[in-house]
Amino acid sequence: MQSRSKLRVRLLVTFTLFGFGLSALFAAASLYVRAKVENQLINKSLEADVQQALENKHRHPDQPLQSKLVEGWLWNNRTVYQAPLAWQGLTPGVYDMRGGEDGKPLHYKLAVARKYGLDAFLTYDISREGLGKRQLVTSLIAAVLLFTLLSLAVGYWLSRRVMRPVTDLAQRLRAFRSGAQPELLAPQFAEDEVGELAAALDDYAQSQSAMIQRDREFNADVSHELRTPLAVIASTTELLIAMPDLSEKLHTRLQRIERAVRQSTELTQALLLLSRAERSGPVDGETTDVAKIAEDVVDTHRPDLGRKPITLRTEIEAAVLVEAPSSVVAVALGNLVGNACKYTQEGEIVVRVQAGRVRVEDTGPGIKADDAEHLFERGVRGEGQTVKGAGLGLAIVRRLCELYGWQVSLQPRAERGAVATLDFGAGEREGD
Repeated sequence: MQSRSKLRVRLLVTFTLFGFGLSALFAAASLYVRAKVENQLINKSLEADVQQALENKHRHPDQPLQSKLVEGWLWNNRTVYQAPLAWQGLTPGVYDMRGGEDGKPLHYKLAVARKYGLDAFLTYDISREGLGKRQLVTSLIAAVLLFTLLSLAVGYWLSRRVMRPVTDLAQRLRAFRSGAQPELLAPQFAEDEVGELAAALDDYAQSQSAMIQRDREFNADVSHELRTPLAVIASTTELLIAMPDLSEKLHTRLQRIERAVRQSTELTQALLLLSRAERSGPVDGETTDVAKIAEDVVDTHRPDLGRKPITLRTEIEAAVLVEAPSSVVAVALGNLVGNACKYTQEGEIVVRVQAGRVRVEDTGPGIKADDAEHLFERGVRGEGQTVKGAGLGLAIVRRLCELYGWQVSLQPRAERGAVATLDFGAGEREGD
């Protein structure tokens, strides 16, 4: 899972951790070097001191064993058994010893020299070095904390300075997203990486704006040009239907033409609304009775069933009024009912108008729950379906719902078929 922290916060945390790690590594290295060098110096000093003390004793037998720094003991080969047991078998050299018996310190260095028949031992209490070491550790810990806080402060200042152009760019982009008039970004930034990014965004925005504008103009032109022939067909059909000497068969066919013209007109109006790409659909005070639209849609699609053994009916369970053009409701509901008519081969299709929503239930082949959301994408059709279609109907429904704040969904029925639900949500008014 990717981190969702702001880039500035991540930069600040990274810089602080880097400062802490670097100072902690320096402190650890300082302690190690100090301990290593101190141990080597003590060992060499003790070794030289014990050798010097033994030489002095050999040259001046009457004088006691003397050392400048430490406490010493001397035995000859016959009396060495009087030395502590832990010392007796040691070869010449310097040893780390831990004891405490016979008045010896708990932790000490022992230097051993054997020469001229004499055994010399010098001890150096290193437990007294613990206080200095603890003071050094305390000082280093304080230094690590100080450098960490300093890294935090410097990181905060640098993150503000480094991220200022990026933050400014993000704020300008958010202003564009909120609907403000877009302006060129590149002139607002220096000629650096952020400036190059702003220039690339300007180029992309200009190309997208040009493409959207062409799409809007094309849709508007097509919708406008289709109105005239559709109006001619509608008026001519109306005149033909009014003729008294029409046969019943011809009258039925003219009614089908009239419904098709009305459906095409509604679709043209809906596409014209979508071409405007507004954030909310225009209402113009129009309120639509969903139940009436549902009955008209069912009547329009009834001839599409042909001779298939299907019952297509409407059940009005509640009155629903929607603040939207009737053409939009008709197109959205018509695509859902049309899909049900296409894919259902037998059984029934029921359009239920319920409180705040419309459900279209069919007994077709059904859909997979995982595929339901993908069916609203452009050009996507159900798997294994042989019915012809471009896969655009549900995509148009989804766009209309986004325009008016509605919700549309598909889900399989428990027994057989599928259920399409058009939920009007905030756009629905309480019916009479």
